[in-house]
Amino acid sequence: MASVPPRGSSRRWPLLAGWAVLAVALCACGEMDGLPPAAPASFSGAFFQSVPSASGMMRVAVRWSPAVPAVGVDAGELTVTDRTGTPIAGLVLSIVPWMPAHGHGTSVKPAISETAPGVFVATPLYLYMSGHWELRTTIGGADLDTAIPSVDLL
Repeated sequence: MASVPPRGSSRRWPLLAGWAVLAVALCACGEMDGLPPAAPASFSGAFFQSVPSASGMMRVAVRWSPAVPAVGVDAGELTVTDRTGTPIAGLVLSIVPWMPAHGHGTSVKPAISETAPGVFVATPLYLYMSGHWELRTTIGGADLDTAIPSVDLL
C-alpha cells in the first residue's frame, strides 16, 4: 500500500518554485512594461537649472517636460554650451537618473538624441518616487566630462 505524503509535503515545492520563477520573469520583461504612456515632450520658457561641468569647460542647462517635473515619466532637454555660451554640437551624452539619499537609480535607461546643435533630449526619465534626483550626465566628445543637474520632486 502506497503512503500518502503528509500535508505541506516537499512535493509541492517544485510547483511553487515554478510559479515564483514565472512571476519574476514576467516582472522583468522589458524595461518599459507597466509605464504609463508619456505625453509628447514640449520644452519652452526659461531653463529650470544650469550647472557647470566638472572641468568647468562646459555648462549644462536643463528644461523639463512637463515644465514642472513630477513623479512618473518626464523628459529633459539639456543644452550643452562652452564657457562663452556657444552650443557644442556632436557630443555624445549618457544620463543615469540617480537618488543619492537612497543609493539607487531607475530601471529605465533614457534614450538621448541631439535635436539641434548642443541641444539634447532625454526620454523617458522615469523618476518613480518623490525626493532628490540627480541626472548624472557623462559628456563625450574630444574630452570626457561630467555634469550633475538635479531636481527635487514632491
